[in-house]
Amino acid sequence: MFVAWRDLRHARGRFLLIGTVVALITVLVGFLAGLTGGLAAQNISAVLGLPGDHLVLEKPATGSASFSESSLSPATVEHWRKADGVDTVVPIGIAQTRAQSGSASSGVALFGLPDTGAPRETDLTALAPSTDDTVGLSAGAAKELHASAGDTVTILGTDYRVASVGGDAWYSHTAVVALTPAAWAQADKRMGGDGDATVLAVTGSPNWDAVASATGTSAQPTLLSLTALEAFKSEIGSLGLMVAMLFGISALVVGAFFTVWTMQRSADIAVLKALGATQRSLVLDALGQALVVLVGGIGIGMLAVVGLGALAGNALPFLVAPITTLVPAAAMTVLGLAGAAVALRTVTHADPLTALGSNR
Repeated sequence: MFVAWRDLRHARGRFLLIGTVVALITVLVGFLAGLTGGLAAQNISAVLGLPGDHLVLEKPATGSASFSESSLSPATVEHWRKADGVDTVVPIGIAQTRAQSGSASSGVALFGLPDTGAPRETDLTALAPSTDDTVGLSAGAAKELHASAGDTVTILGTDYRVASVGGDAWYSHTAVVALTPAAWAQADKRMGGDGDATVLAVTGSPNWDAVASATGTSAQPTLLSLTALEAFKSEIGSLGLMVAMLFGISALVVGAFFTVWTMQRSADIAVLKALGATQRSLVLDALGQALVVLVGGIGIGMLAVVGLGALAGNALPFLVAPITTLVPAAAMTVLGLAGAAVALRTVTHADPLTALGSNR
């Protein structure tokens, strides 16, 4: 690392420029990753909170299962309950409408949740009210409706008392309001529905494919069921593509910088090889130099992302978590080193005779 440290000390301006570019790309990647994570959370957090090993949706004759079109009859629910290997079946209704509290009005996702029988408690199941004239508000719904426990919320012309305010739970970018299954069925019928459950949260170890085929349903693990949310697929697909493109750009930019820099060092490298430096030591020297610049630039960029994320969190759905900070930082470091490694052709093919003036 002697030559690498010497270059870093004597060409601070050039390396400052490279580090600044890396930091700016990191800000772009990190901010887009945080925004993607925040938007994803507002799309799927309620679905991830459903208490089951598998989620069962109605399977249409053509196309794939969809939360927005699924409707499971009581006979279907009973068939799943009686299937061998099934431990618990929790029918849950989902519908979207508007709610009002005082002068505040907002779009909400109505979830019909039983207050007993769930195999595990989540932020979503904790919202389940115990009586038909009460509701549980997620933190997002309480904020948008300016409501708290004891206040009155009007949904589809019916007044409900707020029994509790819980954690964040979102469904397709609308905050969750929990009702009892009976109250939800009545609300669904007022919207033109049939009051049947939308999804079953099933636990156990039945023959999933056989029961699903017999009932005309689709049974998938929770994560795979996320593809039944149309907005999630299109949104994450486009944002994920942009993140991937930024990763590729970062590798190309870093590789281009270090290619030019290594070409300018070709004479020094040739001298070192003429003096007996091994190829391994020269490669480690060049990669070590790249790693120092990458760690510095990416570190500064991620600090900026965390700071901007904290400021933007009140206005944008921004997620600051290891998956949106540490993972992109590690990926950029690896890709940056890969880009720098492309520049090592000059190191590995440097002719020590050039240091002795053979080409003069």
